[in-house]
Amino acid sequence: MRITEIRVHGVANKGPEGILDRPIVARVAGDDNAGFYRPRPGYGAPADRNGVMPEAYRWSRLTGGTATRTFSLVLLLPFMLSNIAVWMLPVTGRGGRAARALCRLLAATMTAMYVLSAVGVSLDLIAWQCAAYPRCLEGRREVSWLGDVPPGQRLALLAVPPIIAIVLIWRLGARTWQLPEDSDHAPGVGADRLDAHAFWDTRSLLRRLRSVHVAVALGTLDLTLLLALAPHDAALPGWLLLVADVALLAGSVVLLCRPAIERRGDSDQRSSRTIRWTAITLTALTLAYASAPRPRWTAEGMLPGYGTAVAGLFAGQVVLLAMLGLVVVVQRRSLPRPLALLAGLGAPVLITVAIGLGVAYDSGLTYGLAEYLDRGSSPTPARPLPPGAPPLSPPIAYRWVTLGFTLATLLVVVTALLIPRIGRNRRRREAEDLVQRDYPEASRAASVRVRAVRDAIVRAGLTERLGPLLATAYVVLALLTLAAAGLSVIGPGPGALALRLGGEPLARPVIFVTDLGALLIGLFATVLAVLGLVAYRSGAIRLVGVLWELATFWPRAAHPLAPPCYVERAVPELSRRIGQLTADGHAVVLSGQSHGSVLAAVTVLQLSEECRQRVALLTYGAPLGNHYRRIFPAYVSDEMLREVGRRLAWRWINLWRYTDAVGGRCSSRSSTDPTTRPPGSTVGYGIRRASSSHRPTPCPHRCRATGSRRTTNFTPRSASWSNAWHGQRNDRPGQRASCQSVQASTGRKPSRSLIATM
Repeated sequence: MRITEIRVHGVANKGPEGILDRPIVARVAGDDNAGFYRPRPGYGAPADRNGVMPEAYRWSRLTGGTATRTFSLVLLLPFMLSNIAVWMLPVTGRGGRAARALCRLLAATMTAMYVLSAVGVSLDLIAWQCAAYPRCLEGRREVSWLGDVPPGQRLALLAVPPIIAIVLIWRLGARTWQLPEDSDHAPGVGADRLDAHAFWDTRSLLRRLRSVHVAVALGTLDLTLLLALAPHDAALPGWLLLVADVALLAGSVVLLCRPAIERRGDSDQRSSRTIRWTAITLTALTLAYASAPRPRWTAEGMLPGYGTAVAGLFAGQVVLLAMLGLVVVVQRRSLPRPLALLAGLGAPVLITVAIGLGVAYDSGLTYGLAEYLDRGSSPTPARPLPPGAPPLSPPIAYRWVTLGFTLATLLVVVTALLIPRIGRNRRRREAEDLVQRDYPEASRAASVRVRAVRDAIVRAGLTERLGPLLATAYVVLALLTLAAAGLSVIGPGPGALALRLGGEPLARPVIFVTDLGALLIGLFATVLAVLGLVAYRSGAIRLVGVLWELATFWPRAAHPLAPPCYVERAVPELSRRIGQLTADGHAVVLSGQSHGSVLAAVTVLQLSEECRQRVALLTYGAPLGNHYRRIFPAYVSDEMLREVGRRLAWRWINLWRYTDAVGGRCSSRSSTDPTTRPPGSTVGYGIRRASSSHRPTPCPHRCRATGSRRTTNFTPRSASWSNAWHGQRNDRPGQRASCQSVQASTGRKPSRSLIATM
């Protein structure tokens, strides 16, 4: 029987050469962005000694690889996070409509925040504040000509950069990784289950959401212009345009909340196109109105209405987050018990983080430009302006945000330092008991090595405890900060409030912390951009690349301007390749490592029944059970994982180890699936240090397998992966890992042999 093993790498891709453990490979299908590779004929035996042909599927270039693509991912990171949040909701279908509508509204506020950032730089700081003060224009050819242009016409001219920014994200959001052969049918709106063929096709939904978000973006720009122009002119045309713009934004909110936006059909598509063209027309009329001649008008202070718009946006986000949290807490009751910390609550948590990142970008850009334009003379209540300095100042709401960013950073650092020390002795005792129970040779090994294994197990388990606590600490403070920023529309900033309450002794440290927050935010945005650009060139900071790949796994269903989902190409491409091989008489072993195991499991759900009869699944370091099941409970559940096993007649082996912070068992600890054999029948790497170049970390570990009853000798050397399926020994000194197989107790016996039933 001809057998092909398709290896799907995880987030830390080392190229097809590393995946196949062959120095020379050739692409047999796909392209440079994603393709299938085999050992090149004529350079050694292409198959292993058992006749199994290894084949690698490389998909990492769908999420990075070029500076332009990676920079766009950095720029759109808040959009990406707000898009992931909708997949973290605990309920799907009709029961989750309200929560999904709130997620879409919060995603729209992220677009409005992006536009307000461009407005703050172009219209507020440059067109309004800087152009009104000779000292700001002095010696700067690029802006000095603005001093002779009337304020209304300056606003119309400087509205062009925000429009360009809107067009930029519009074009970026229109990208897709779908291949022509996967998009020759009618556009879809997604589905509620991973095993539905339409799940990864959201083209129709994206078109509607993109039209609405463009309307929101242009409506936000028009609103900031009209809030400055209409009250000054006190004329009927200005008020009519302002009312029309408010109606446009209200119509966008209605469209985002309507259940019809998630349904197939052309009615909602027409409504979305109508509101987009209405926004474009209204923007053209607003620019014409701003360009009209006016009596002499002197610009003073901040752009009228801009601070109110920023503070109102923050206040609206707090209200929407509170509503989403309430809905999710109620829906969380439908999840199976026991509930992990933050299980089902990931949506409000992640959207809060997305808002925090968006605010970091906005305030960092605004404060950085303000420092440049006013030549380092930022005004504060306790530090007045020097004589003749222009009073350039961002909105008061940003002062609250920068103060909150400093406090949130401090709180997260303190939490990260203290939590690992709380209960550390108890966790070490539990890890020592585990080592003594599962490693029979522990009593004979060196004590230093035993402690190293114990500490590795403790560190691996810490990620499950520390992550939720850090997220909770950040979210609580971020919500308070956003609430304070929203209330700044009717109150003073943090420095002025401190000066009023405690005088200068209290105001000075508050102002220092606020200024420190502005500096940290600017550094954070800069460092994140730099890390994003070099993440795929340096293994030391590959974690940034990991973040991008995880963030673009799910389809765009909340924010259409996020980067495209790479799975919309990877899963159909894998399914098509497996179908071709099985049709040619091959049996296929689908082998997924780390995040690649998620792609492999999802692909199994998309295969036809005839194709699945000749497919087996091997996963190792899989985050399906210990991470995805908790973070995305409505889509990755115990039932979904059992469905993967049932569709393959349980030709599925999952390998995991105690020292892996990412991978684990593919079931909850409380589940009866699987039941393990006694520890004595399990053989691991042992307490000594092993040296396999293809294991995720050099830590010794216990391998456990799920899905086959046989005990097989498994070595992680890529050239020997297939031998595990045949049950043949291929041990090498210091590299053997005999993995216990465990029976899945689902009422149905697993297959006797993985290959025999193909």
